[in-house]
Amino acid sequence: MPTAAHRHAQDLGRFVVASPSSFHAAHEGARRLAEAGFRVLTEAEEWPTAPGGYAVVRDGALIAWVVPDGAGPLTPFRILGAHTDSPSFKLKPKPTTGAFGWLQAGVEVYGGPMLNSWLDRELRLAGRIVTVDGAEHLAATGPLLRFPQLAIHLDRTVNEGLTLDRQRHMNPVWGLGEVSSADLLGLVAREAGVDPELVGGYDLVVADAQEPAVFGGNDEFFASGRLDNLSSVHAGLTALARAFDRTGEWAGDPVIPVLAAFDHEEVGSSTRSGACGPFLEDVLARIGDGLGATPTDRRRAFAASWHVSADAGHAVHPNYPEKHDPANRPVLNGGPLLKINAQQRYATDAAGAALWARLCSETEVPYQEFVSNNDVPCGSTIGPLTATRLGIRTVDVGVPLLSMHSARELAGVQDPWRLALVAERFFVN
Repeated sequence: MPTAAHRHAQDLGRFVVASPSSFHAAHEGARRLAEAGFRVLTEAEEWPTAPGGYAVVRDGALIAWVVPDGAGPLTPFRILGAHTDSPSFKLKPKPTTGAFGWLQAGVEVYGGPMLNSWLDRELRLAGRIVTVDGAEHLAATGPLLRFPQLAIHLDRTVNEGLTLDRQRHMNPVWGLGEVSSADLLGLVAREAGVDPELVGGYDLVVADAQEPAVFGGNDEFFASGRLDNLSSVHAGLTALARAFDRTGEWAGDPVIPVLAAFDHEEVGSSTRSGACGPFLEDVLARIGDGLGATPTDRRRAFAASWHVSADAGHAVHPNYPEKHDPANRPVLNGGPLLKINAQQRYATDAAGAALWARLCSETEVPYQEFVSNNDVPCGSTIGPLTATRLGIRTVDVGVPLLSMHSARELAGVQDPWRLALVAERFFVN
């Protein structure tokens, strides 16, 4: 009999399959929320001020929120931040290339993917196409591409260390023929129902075509592409929909739960749909305006608000224990992570740690601390960015993974579900 955690993992798998690009993730999230009773808005329209659930998509980002009964100008926000993008490869201009009878795709590295993990697997192209009239169209192929590795007979030293040149070696094949008579972009456009002659621009990335899987001796593992960071986006969607459904059960003073799923975290977040951009502040300001808040009221509401930055983190690797802190070694299915860094690469402080400990205690969810080995540079998240931009108290958390930034990452079945449980409690707390 599947447990709640297994059912959550299976639905996470469906969400990942439906979200091969950040644009798909944002639209799939909005679609799911609409099914749960949320109203999907556009930024150009006047927004309603009545209590209810709402969502808005900006490019590859999604922000959704619930205005409960009794909310007013000083009602604080409970924001769960995540990101929709993952390390990959982006289709270049003039993408149809090739040599020696092979058709290849010109791609540019996006973020920091583990290059070797993308070799010898079937891959998709996905994203958006914008026609010359400005209309946007989601596009996604089936299995189409492959980065073929050189046979060991032609490189006898490959197992001593594989070196990949991003420009020379990372050019996937997608067919056979002459470049002069082929059109990769036209193929993708036609699959999306778009006349190739009308394509004005495109944002298309490579995505793993293999479906997610639950496996292991006791079905304890969950393998999938893009768990960094669709695992957090999906947990936030699940939690927000459940919180909206239970609005009448909320106890105490109202809060406004918000899911902010940004794009472009893997390349620095400095875009209009990234965490450094104005999207979240724009939405929070408009929510406040609808509740009659003055600029001072808004700052008072921010001072009473919290932001949980949810992004995947590292589990201890059994084959490389020296890469981890000797005293803090998170494991899969040990619970979501509380992420801490003295250099403020994560925004967690003592107050945030106490909040997370309380939320986990109230939901009976175990959690684990993560801190980097001093000799291993620490990555960062949207947490410090949002804390710096808005001044809202922030705590960094996430699901532990192995093989982060691989084309196919590994999580425990229990942890995404536990993250959703704590997120739901945070949204109504």
